[in-house]
Amino acid sequence: MAAYDFATRVKPSQFSVDLWHRYSDLTLPVTVIAPAFNEELSIVDSIRALLALEYPEHEVIVVNDGSSDNTIGKLIDAFDCVPSDRAQLAALQKTRIIATYRSRSHPNLIVIDKENGRKADAVNAGIGFARTPLVCVIDADSIIERDGLLRAAEPFMYDTGKMVAVGGAIRIANGCEIRGGALRKVGVSSAWLPRFQIVEYLRAFLTARVANASNNTLLLISGAFGMFRRSTLIEIGGYRHDTVGEDLELIVRIHRHMREQKREYAIGFVPEIVCWTEAPTTLSGLRSQRSRWQQGSLETLIRHRKMIGNPRYGRIGLLSMVQLVIEDVVGPPAELFGYMVIPVALFLGVMDPLAALLFLCVTVLFGTGLSIGTLALEEMQLRRTPSARDLLRIGAASVVENFGYRQINLIFRLAGIMRHFKKDTSWAAVPRVGFGPQS
Repeated sequence: MAAYDFATRVKPSQFSVDLWHRYSDLTLPVTVIAPAFNEELSIVDSIRALLALEYPEHEVIVVNDGSSDNTIGKLIDAFDCVPSDRAQLAALQKTRIIATYRSRSHPNLIVIDKENGRKADAVNAGIGFARTPLVCVIDADSIIERDGLLRAAEPFMYDTGKMVAVGGAIRIANGCEIRGGALRKVGVSSAWLPRFQIVEYLRAFLTARVANASNNTLLLISGAFGMFRRSTLIEIGGYRHDTVGEDLELIVRIHRHMREQKREYAIGFVPEIVCWTEAPTTLSGLRSQRSRWQQGSLETLIRHRKMIGNPRYGRIGLLSMVQLVIEDVVGPPAELFGYMVIPVALFLGVMDPLAALLFLCVTVLFGTGLSIGTLALEEMQLRRTPSARDLLRIGAASVVENFGYRQINLIFRLAGIMRHFKKDTSWAAVPRVGFGPQS
Protein backbone atom coordinates (compact mmCIF):
# COMPACT_ATOMS: atom_id res chain seq x y z
CA MET A 1 0.00 0.00 0.00
CA ALA A 2 2.83 2.40 0.81
CA ALA A 3 4.53 1.65 -2.53
CA TYR A 4 1.27 2.23 -4.39
CA ASP A 5 0.71 5.52 -2.56
CA PHE A 6 4.22 6.73 -3.42
CA ALA A 7 3.74 5.72 -7.07
CA THR A 8 0.35 7.37 -7.58
CA ARG A 9 0.47 10.52 -5.50
CA VAL A 10 1.26 14.00 -6.74
CA LYS A 11 4.86 14.53 -5.69
CA PRO A 12 5.52 17.71 -3.70
CA SER A 13 8.11 20.27 -4.70
CA GLN A 14 11.64 19.06 -4.17
CA PHE A 15 13.12 22.46 -3.31
CA SER A 16 12.00 24.70 -0.47
CA VAL A 17 12.32 27.82 -2.65
CA ASP A 18 9.51 26.45 -4.83
CA LEU A 19 7.36 25.94 -1.73
CA TRP A 20 8.05 29.50 -0.62
CA HIS A 21 7.13 31.03 -3.97
CA ARG A 22 3.98 28.93 -4.17
CA TYR A 23 2.64 29.31 -0.63
CA SER A 24 4.21 32.34 1.04
CA ASP A 25 1.03 34.40 0.48
CA LEU A 26 -1.35 31.56 1.42
CA THR A 27 0.07 30.05 4.58
CA LEU A 28 -1.79 30.20 7.87
CA PRO A 29 0.21 31.56 10.83
CA VAL A 30 1.75 28.79 12.96
CA THR A 31 2.89 28.59 16.58
CA VAL A 32 5.65 26.07 17.25
CA ILE A 33 5.36 24.67 20.78
CA ALA A 34 8.50 23.09 22.21
CA PRO A 35 8.14 21.53 25.69
CA ALA A 36 11.49 21.22 27.46
CA PHE A 37 12.57 19.31 30.54
CA ASN A 38 16.26 19.18 31.50
CA GLU A 39 17.39 20.04 27.98
CA GLU A 40 20.25 22.41 28.80
CA LEU A 41 22.67 20.43 26.60
CA SER A 42 20.80 21.11 23.36
CA ILE A 43 18.05 23.66 24.08
CA VAL A 44 19.80 26.74 22.65
CA ASP A 45 20.75 25.10 19.34
CA SER A 46 17.29 23.53 19.02
CA ILE A 47 15.46 26.83 19.53
CA ARG A 48 17.78 28.64 17.12
CA ALA A 49 16.86 26.05 14.52
CA LEU A 50 13.14 26.58 15.20
CA LEU A 51 13.51 30.34 14.86
CA ALA A 52 15.33 29.88 11.53
CA LEU A 53 12.59 27.76 9.94
CA GLU A 54 11.48 28.95 6.51
CA TYR A 55 7.94 30.14 7.09
CA PRO A 56 6.26 33.50 6.42
CA GLU A 57 4.75 33.94 9.90
CA HIS A 58 5.57 31.66 12.79
CA GLU A 59 6.02 32.09 16.52
CA VAL A 60 7.98 29.82 18.86
CA ILE A 61 6.76 29.10 22.38
CA VAL A 62 9.22 27.21 24.59
CA VAL A 63 7.68 25.72 27.71
CA ASN A 64 10.17 24.92 30.48
CA ASP A 65 8.42 22.16 32.38
CA GLY A 66 9.98 22.61 35.82
CA SER A 67 13.48 21.56 34.74
CA SER A 68 15.90 20.77 37.54
CA ASP A 69 18.90 21.83 35.46
CA ASN A 70 19.68 25.24 33.95
CA THR A 71 17.36 25.02 30.94
CA ILE A 72 15.51 28.25 31.78
CA GLY A 73 18.77 30.08 32.50
CA LYS A 74 20.24 29.02 29.18
CA LEU A 75 17.16 30.30 27.36
CA ILE A 76 17.10 33.65 29.15
CA ASP A 77 20.80 34.29 28.58
CA ALA A 78 20.99 33.09 24.97
CA PHE A 79 17.91 34.97 23.73
CA ASP A 80 17.97 38.06 25.96
CA CYS A 81 14.61 37.28 27.56
CA VAL A 82 12.74 39.70 29.81
CA PRO A 83 9.48 39.26 31.81
CA SER A 84 6.28 39.51 29.77
CA ASP A 85 2.61 40.08 30.61
CA ARG A 86 1.37 37.86 27.79
CA ALA A 87 -2.12 36.55 28.61
CA GLN A 88 -3.13 32.92 28.35
CA LEU A 89 -6.24 32.50 26.19
CA ALA A 90 -7.08 28.95 27.34
CA ALA A 91 -5.90 27.32 30.58
CA LEU A 92 -5.55 23.64 29.64
CA GLN A 93 -2.63 22.79 31.92
CA LYS A 94 -2.97 21.49 35.49
CA THR A 95 0.13 23.07 37.02
CA ARG A 96 1.01 26.68 37.86
CA ILE A 97 2.62 29.08 35.41
CA ILE A 98 5.62 30.61 37.20
CA ALA A 99 6.60 33.29 34.69
CA THR A 100 6.42 34.27 31.03
CA TYR A 101 9.24 35.87 29.07
CA ARG A 102 9.68 37.46 25.67
CA SER A 103 12.90 37.68 23.75
CA ARG A 104 14.27 41.11 22.91
CA SER A 105 16.53 39.67 20.20
CA HIS A 106 13.80 37.52 18.59
CA PRO A 107 10.31 39.11 18.70
CA ASN A 108 8.65 35.81 17.72
CA LEU A 109 10.03 33.89 20.72
CA ILE A 110 8.06 33.39 23.96
CA VAL A 111 9.39 31.40 26.93
CA ILE A 112 7.01 29.94 29.52
CA ASP A 113 8.35 28.76 32.87
CA LYS A 114 5.99 26.45 34.78
CA GLU A 115 5.88 23.80 37.45
CA ASN A 116 6.64 20.27 36.35
CA GLY A 117 3.64 18.42 34.98
CA ARG A 118 5.24 16.28 32.24
CA LYS A 119 5.13 16.77 28.50
CA ALA A 120 1.35 16.75 27.95
CA ASP A 121 0.87 19.47 30.56
CA ALA A 122 3.66 21.55 29.05
CA VAL A 123 2.16 21.31 25.55
CA ASN A 124 -1.26 22.25 26.90
CA ALA A 125 0.25 25.35 28.48
CA GLY A 126 1.76 26.31 25.12
CA ILE A 127 -1.55 25.75 23.33
CA GLY A 128 -3.18 28.12 25.80
CA PHE A 129 -0.69 30.89 25.01
CA ALA A 130 -0.81 30.34 21.22
CA ARG A 131 -2.84 32.75 19.09
CA THR A 132 -2.55 31.23 15.62
CA PRO A 133 -4.93 28.89 13.72
CA LEU A 134 -2.28 26.16 13.53
CA VAL A 135 0.08 24.85 16.20
CA CYS A 136 3.08 22.62 15.66
CA VAL A 137 4.20 20.44 18.57
CA ILE A 138 7.85 19.42 18.51
CA ASP A 139 10.25 17.96 21.05
CA ALA A 140 12.82 20.49 22.20
CA ASP A 141 15.59 17.96 21.58
CA SER A 142 14.56 17.47 17.94
CA ILE A 143 15.59 19.34 14.80
CA ILE A 144 13.18 19.85 11.92
CA GLU A 145 14.44 20.57 8.43
CA ARG A 146 14.14 24.21 7.44
CA ASP A 147 11.19 23.71 5.07
CA GLY A 148 9.34 21.36 7.44
CA LEU A 149 6.70 23.86 8.51
CA LEU A 150 5.86 24.76 4.92
CA ARG A 151 5.47 21.10 3.99
CA ALA A 152 3.30 20.43 7.05
CA ALA A 153 1.07 23.42 6.34
CA GLU A 154 0.56 22.49 2.68
CA PRO A 155 -2.27 19.95 3.33
CA PHE A 156 -4.16 22.59 5.33
CA MET A 157 -4.03 24.94 2.31
CA TYR A 158 -5.44 22.37 -0.11
CA ASP A 159 -8.10 21.37 2.39
CA THR A 160 -11.63 22.77 2.75
CA GLY A 161 -11.51 22.78 6.56
CA LYS A 162 -11.55 19.02 7.22
CA MET A 163 -7.83 18.61 7.88
CA VAL A 164 -7.21 18.59 11.66
CA ALA A 165 -3.71 17.13 11.97
CA VAL A 166 -0.63 16.34 9.88
CA GLY A 167 2.37 14.22 10.83
CA GLY A 168 5.82 13.81 9.35
CA ALA A 169 8.66 11.31 9.28
CA ILE A 170 11.05 11.06 12.21
CA ARG A 171 14.66 10.13 11.50
CA ILE A 172 17.60 9.29 13.75
CA ALA A 173 20.16 12.09 14.19
CA ASN A 174 22.86 9.90 15.74
CA GLY A 175 25.80 9.89 13.33
CA CYS A 176 24.69 13.06 11.54
CA GLU A 177 26.70 16.26 11.51
CA ILE A 178 24.77 18.96 13.37
CA ARG A 179 26.09 22.47 13.93
CA GLY A 180 24.32 25.53 15.28
CA GLY A 181 21.05 23.68 15.64
CA ALA A 182 20.93 22.72 11.95
CA LEU A 183 21.58 19.48 10.10
CA ARG A 184 24.72 19.88 8.00
CA LYS A 185 25.31 16.31 6.83
CA VAL A 186 23.28 13.12 7.02
CA GLY A 187 25.18 10.15 8.39
CA VAL A 188 24.75 6.77 10.01
CA SER A 189 26.05 6.01 13.48
CA SER A 190 28.92 3.56 13.83
CA ALA A 191 27.13 1.95 16.79
CA TRP A 192 24.69 -0.88 16.16
CA LEU A 193 21.96 0.26 18.57
CA PRO A 194 21.15 3.53 16.74
CA ARG A 195 21.37 1.67 13.41
CA PHE A 196 18.74 -0.82 14.53
CA GLN A 197 16.49 2.10 15.41
CA ILE A 198 17.03 3.65 11.95
CA VAL A 199 15.60 0.46 10.46
CA GLU A 200 12.64 0.58 12.87
CA TYR A 201 11.88 4.22 12.13
CA LEU A 202 12.04 3.67 8.37
CA ARG A 203 9.56 0.79 8.64
CA ALA A 204 7.25 2.79 10.89
CA PHE A 205 7.20 6.06 8.98
CA LEU A 206 7.79 5.17 5.32
CA THR A 207 5.71 2.00 5.26
CA ALA A 208 3.17 1.76 8.08
CA ARG A 209 2.18 5.41 8.40
CA VAL A 210 2.16 6.14 4.69
CA ALA A 211 -0.12 3.14 4.15
CA ASN A 212 -2.37 3.98 7.09
CA ALA A 213 -2.70 7.62 6.05
CA SER A 214 -3.61 6.65 2.48
CA ASN A 215 -6.35 4.43 3.92
CA ASN A 216 -7.53 7.03 6.47
CA THR A 217 -6.62 4.72 9.36
CA LEU A 218 -3.68 6.63 10.88
CA LEU A 219 -3.73 6.33 14.68
CA LEU A 220 -0.46 7.97 15.64
CA ILE A 221 1.31 11.23 14.93
CA SER A 222 4.62 11.15 16.72
CA GLY A 223 5.05 13.46 19.70
CA ALA A 224 8.36 14.58 18.19
CA PHE A 225 6.58 16.47 15.41
CA GLY A 226 2.96 17.14 14.50
CA MET A 227 0.88 20.06 13.20
CA PHE A 228 -2.68 20.54 14.44
CA ARG A 229 -5.61 22.85 14.04
CA ARG A 230 -5.58 24.73 17.35
CA SER A 231 -9.38 24.95 17.61
CA THR A 232 -9.64 21.15 17.45
CA LEU A 233 -7.11 20.69 20.26
CA ILE A 234 -8.97 23.16 22.48
CA GLU A 235 -12.30 21.56 21.61
CA ILE A 236 -11.18 18.14 22.89
CA GLY A 237 -9.38 19.59 25.93
CA GLY A 238 -5.80 19.23 24.72
CA TYR A 239 -3.49 16.39 25.65
CA ARG A 240 -4.39 14.08 28.54
CA HIS A 241 -2.23 14.34 31.65
CA ASP A 242 -2.86 10.85 33.00
CA THR A 243 -1.14 8.77 30.31
CA VAL A 244 2.46 8.16 29.27
CA GLY A 245 1.37 7.75 25.63
CA GLU A 246 -0.19 11.16 25.10
CA ASP A 247 0.55 11.34 21.36
CA LEU A 248 -1.26 8.09 20.53
CA GLU A 249 -4.14 8.86 22.88
CA LEU A 250 -4.64 12.31 21.35
CA ILE A 251 -5.11 11.02 17.80
CA VAL A 252 -7.39 8.19 18.91
CA ARG A 253 -9.47 10.72 20.87
CA ILE A 254 -9.68 13.02 17.83
CA HIS A 255 -10.98 10.11 15.75
CA ARG A 256 -13.50 9.23 18.44
CA HIS A 257 -14.69 12.80 18.94
CA MET A 258 -15.12 13.50 15.23
CA ARG A 259 -16.97 10.26 14.52
CA GLU A 260 -19.25 10.65 17.52
CA GLN A 261 -20.01 14.19 16.30
CA LYS A 262 -20.52 12.78 12.77
CA ARG A 263 -18.23 15.42 11.33
CA GLU A 264 -16.03 15.05 8.28
CA TYR A 265 -12.35 15.27 9.07
CA ALA A 266 -8.95 14.19 7.80
CA ILE A 267 -5.60 13.34 9.41
CA GLY A 268 -2.66 13.47 7.02
CA PHE A 269 0.93 12.32 6.82
CA VAL A 270 3.69 13.88 4.71
CA PRO A 271 6.84 11.71 4.52
CA GLU A 272 8.89 14.62 3.12
CA ILE A 273 8.63 16.38 6.49
CA VAL A 274 11.71 15.10 8.29
CA CYS A 275 12.32 15.75 11.97
CA TRP A 276 15.67 14.56 13.32
CA THR A 277 15.78 13.29 16.88
CA GLU A 278 18.38 11.74 19.15
CA ALA A 279 17.89 8.01 19.66
CA PRO A 280 18.79 6.18 22.89
CA THR A 281 22.39 5.01 22.80
CA THR A 282 22.20 2.63 25.76
CA LEU A 283 20.01 -0.38 26.49
CA SER A 284 18.74 1.28 29.67
CA GLY A 285 17.63 4.31 27.69
CA LEU A 286 15.99 2.11 25.07
CA ARG A 287 14.25 0.14 27.81
CA SER A 288 12.77 3.32 29.30
CA GLN A 289 11.53 4.49 25.91
CA ARG A 290 10.03 1.23 24.66
CA SER A 291 8.39 0.22 27.93
CA ARG A 292 6.80 3.68 28.08
CA TRP A 293 5.50 3.33 24.52
CA GLN A 294 4.02 -0.07 25.31
CA GLN A 295 2.41 1.18 28.51
CA GLY A 296 0.93 4.18 26.72
CA SER A 297 -0.55 1.94 24.04
CA LEU A 298 -2.28 -0.26 26.64
CA GLU A 299 -3.61 2.80 28.47
CA THR A 300 -5.08 4.15 25.22
CA LEU A 301 -6.67 0.82 24.30
CA ILE A 302 -8.31 0.46 27.71
CA ARG A 303 -9.53 4.07 27.78
CA HIS A 304 -11.05 3.78 24.30
CA ARG A 305 -11.99 0.09 24.40
CA LYS A 306 -15.50 1.06 23.29
CA MET A 307 -14.09 1.72 19.82
CA ILE A 308 -12.53 -1.73 19.32
CA GLY A 309 -14.47 -3.59 16.62
CA ASN A 310 -17.32 -1.07 16.83
CA PRO A 311 -18.80 -0.24 13.39
CA ARG A 312 -19.96 3.12 14.72
CA TYR A 313 -16.34 4.26 14.40
CA GLY A 314 -15.95 2.99 10.84
CA ARG A 315 -12.58 1.72 9.70
CA ILE A 316 -10.95 3.16 12.82
CA GLY A 317 -12.94 0.83 15.06
CA LEU A 318 -13.07 -2.15 12.70
CA LEU A 319 -9.47 -2.01 11.42
CA SER A 320 -7.11 0.35 13.23
CA MET A 321 -8.09 -0.42 16.82
CA VAL A 322 -8.19 -4.17 16.11
CA GLN A 323 -4.73 -3.95 14.55
CA LEU A 324 -3.49 -2.12 17.65
CA VAL A 325 -4.86 -4.90 19.87
CA ILE A 326 -3.10 -7.55 17.79
CA GLU A 327 0.22 -5.66 17.77
CA ASP A 328 0.34 -4.46 21.36
CA VAL A 329 -1.81 -6.86 23.39
CA VAL A 330 -1.68 -10.22 21.61
CA GLY A 331 1.69 -9.84 19.90
CA PRO A 332 4.26 -9.61 22.71
CA PRO A 333 2.94 -12.52 24.84
CA ALA A 334 2.44 -14.66 21.73
CA GLU A 335 6.00 -14.05 20.56
CA LEU A 336 7.36 -14.80 24.03
CA PHE A 337 5.29 -17.98 24.12
CA GLY A 338 6.85 -19.02 20.81
CA TYR A 339 10.38 -18.47 22.09
CA MET A 340 9.59 -20.62 25.11
CA VAL A 341 7.60 -23.42 23.45
CA ILE A 342 9.66 -24.16 20.33
CA PRO A 343 12.94 -25.00 22.16
CA VAL A 344 11.00 -27.22 24.56
CA ALA A 345 9.22 -28.90 21.64
CA LEU A 346 12.57 -29.54 19.96
CA PHE A 347 14.03 -30.97 23.15
CA LEU A 348 11.06 -33.30 23.64
CA GLY A 349 11.08 -34.37 20.00
CA VAL A 350 7.55 -33.05 19.38
CA MET A 351 8.70 -30.70 16.58
CA ASP A 352 10.80 -31.59 13.59
CA PRO A 353 14.09 -29.60 13.68
CA LEU A 354 13.73 -28.88 9.95
CA ALA A 355 10.27 -27.37 10.53
CA ALA A 356 11.68 -25.16 13.33
CA LEU A 357 14.50 -24.03 11.02
CA LEU A 358 12.00 -23.21 8.27
CA PHE A 359 9.89 -21.17 10.70
CA LEU A 360 13.00 -19.23 11.70
CA CYS A 361 13.98 -18.61 8.07
CA VAL A 362 10.48 -17.42 7.13
CA THR A 363 10.41 -15.05 10.12
CA VAL A 364 13.84 -13.59 9.36
CA LEU A 365 13.18 -13.34 5.62
CA PHE A 366 9.80 -11.67 6.11
CA GLY A 367 11.16 -9.07 8.55
CA THR A 368 14.28 -8.43 6.49
CA GLY A 369 12.28 -8.23 3.25
CA LEU A 370 9.97 -5.62 4.77
CA SER A 371 12.97 -3.59 5.95
CA ILE A 372 14.81 -3.82 2.62
CA GLY A 373 11.60 -2.90 0.77
CA THR A 374 11.20 0.16 2.96
CA LEU A 375 14.84 1.12 2.36
CA ALA A 376 14.21 0.82 -1.38
CA LEU A 377 11.18 3.12 -1.05
CA GLU A 378 13.31 5.63 0.83
CA GLU A 379 16.00 5.54 -1.83
CA MET A 380 13.57 5.91 -4.74
CA GLN A 381 11.34 8.56 -3.19
CA LEU A 382 13.27 10.63 -0.64
CA ARG A 383 17.00 9.87 -1.03
CA ARG A 384 17.96 10.98 2.47
CA THR A 385 20.67 8.30 2.84
CA PRO A 386 23.76 9.93 1.30
CA SER A 387 25.96 7.01 0.23
CA ALA A 388 25.86 3.39 -0.88
CA ARG A 389 28.03 2.53 2.12
CA ASP A 390 25.41 3.89 4.53
CA LEU A 391 22.69 2.00 2.67
CA LEU A 392 24.66 -1.21 3.11
CA ARG A 393 25.15 -0.50 6.81
CA ILE A 394 21.41 0.02 7.30
CA GLY A 395 20.69 -3.08 5.20
CA ALA A 396 23.05 -5.13 7.37
CA ALA A 397 21.27 -3.84 10.48
CA SER A 398 17.93 -5.01 9.05
CA VAL A 399 19.31 -8.57 9.03
CA VAL A 400 21.22 -8.53 12.30
CA GLU A 401 18.32 -7.01 14.27
CA ASN A 402 16.51 -10.35 14.08
CA PHE A 403 19.13 -11.98 16.28
CA GLY A 404 19.09 -10.28 19.67
CA TYR A 405 17.71 -6.78 19.20
CA ARG A 406 14.20 -7.96 18.38
CA GLN A 407 14.17 -10.23 21.43
CA ILE A 408 15.54 -7.51 23.72
CA ASN A 409 12.82 -5.15 22.47
CA LEU A 410 10.24 -7.82 23.29
CA ILE A 411 11.50 -7.95 26.87
CA PHE A 412 11.27 -4.17 27.12
CA ARG A 413 7.68 -4.23 25.79
CA LEU A 414 6.73 -6.88 28.32
CA ALA A 415 8.25 -4.62 31.00
CA GLY A 416 5.87 -1.90 29.79
CA ILE A 417 2.93 -4.29 30.19
CA MET A 418 4.07 -5.02 33.75
CA ARG A 419 4.38 -1.29 34.47
CA HIS A 420 0.81 -0.85 33.33
CA PHE A 421 -0.56 -3.56 35.61
CA LYS A 422 1.48 -2.19 38.51
CA LYS A 423 -0.07 1.23 37.77
CA ASP A 424 3.42 2.75 37.64
CA THR A 425 2.89 6.14 35.98
CA SER A 426 6.33 7.57 36.73
CA TRP A 427 8.07 9.06 33.71
CA ALA A 428 10.95 6.86 32.54
CA ALA A 429 13.38 9.47 31.19
CA VAL A 430 15.80 8.64 28.37
CA PRO A 431 19.37 9.92 28.94
CA ARG A 432 20.55 12.38 26.28
CA VAL A 433 24.05 13.31 25.20
CA GLY A 434 22.97 16.34 23.18
CA PHE A 435 23.74 17.46 19.62
CA GLY A 436 27.41 18.00 19.05
CA PRO A 437 29.30 18.56 15.80
CA GLN A 438 29.03 14.79 15.30
CA SER A 439 25.76 13.79 16.91
